[in-house]
Amino acid sequence: MTAAPRVLIGHGTENDFVVLPDPAGTVWAGDRLDAAMVRRLCERRSGLGGDGVLRLVRSVDVPDAPDVLGPDLDRCEWFMDHRNADGSYAEMCGNGIRLFLHVLVSEGLLDRGTCQAGVLVGTRGGPRRVGATPDGEYWVDMGAPRPFGRGVAVVGGQAFPGIAVSMGNPHLAALTEVPVDDLDLTRSPTFDAAVFPDGTNVEIVNVVEPGAHIRLRVFERGVGETRSCGTGACAAAYASLVAEDRSEGTVLVDVPGGRLSVRFAEGTTVLTGPAVIVSAGVLCQEWMTRPEWPAA
Repeated sequence: MTAAPRVLIGHGTENDFVVLPDPAGTVWAGDRLDAAMVRRLCERRSGLGGDGVLRLVRSVDVPDAPDVLGPDLDRCEWFMDHRNADGSYAEMCGNGIRLFLHVLVSEGLLDRGTCQAGVLVGTRGGPRRVGATPDGEYWVDMGAPRPFGRGVAVVGGQAFPGIAVSMGNPHLAALTEVPVDDLDLTRSPTFDAAVFPDGTNVEIVNVVEPGAHIRLRVFERGVGETRSCGTGACAAAYASLVAEDRSEGTVLVDVPGGRLSVRFAEGTTVLTGPAVIVSAGVLCQEWMTRPEWPAA
């Protein structure tokens, strides 16, 4: 990797990412983007800082894309190679994929007008249709929520029962009257390992208006508390509708980083919200060649 790799920083409702443009699939091929490099990029003091890394690459250049996309491989030109801040692979991110499309448009790789009808993007949670709105935001078809039981999250000694639901990744969404601002999410909530053998994202949710408006805080698996979580917003909105014995409707979701809209209709879920590129530059060779500092 002789040329200085280009890098962008962006966010969706302050769920922030390091974005690595790699349209030819050569800059971060093979094991160059390993878990240690992801951790270094996401480190907020010695790196660039982010909740995760998004590599912008064509699906044909991602070794595991055929397995996760199957017959849809040829329909997904682009693949969101998404890693959590701890270096682990992530299946899907509603905020990340909106930023992903915004970067594709900003880099001139897709036409924004064409994107209004939606384009398929590959993810490790399967293909997702994502598009641009006329007012500058982005939407993504997140697929149908898939409930798979119930569970309990424990935060600061308090138990919060909730719904286990997959949005391509696992969630435990718990409605509560305890003000979410009062909770300490500096440490990971505990949860039922039998229900969530691969871990889970945890959403603690206050209902502002039943079936129409909620507030939440989220602890993301492999990251920690984040300012927003797209799949978490969908899971929490779904839980709020279930509490009202409803399966369709639009729910406004307030997260610490802003506001999202989640619409449930016709057997699917559509998440809409902003995406912003904050900065663009290159990774300096001095930083690239410095060994990773040992963990404290």
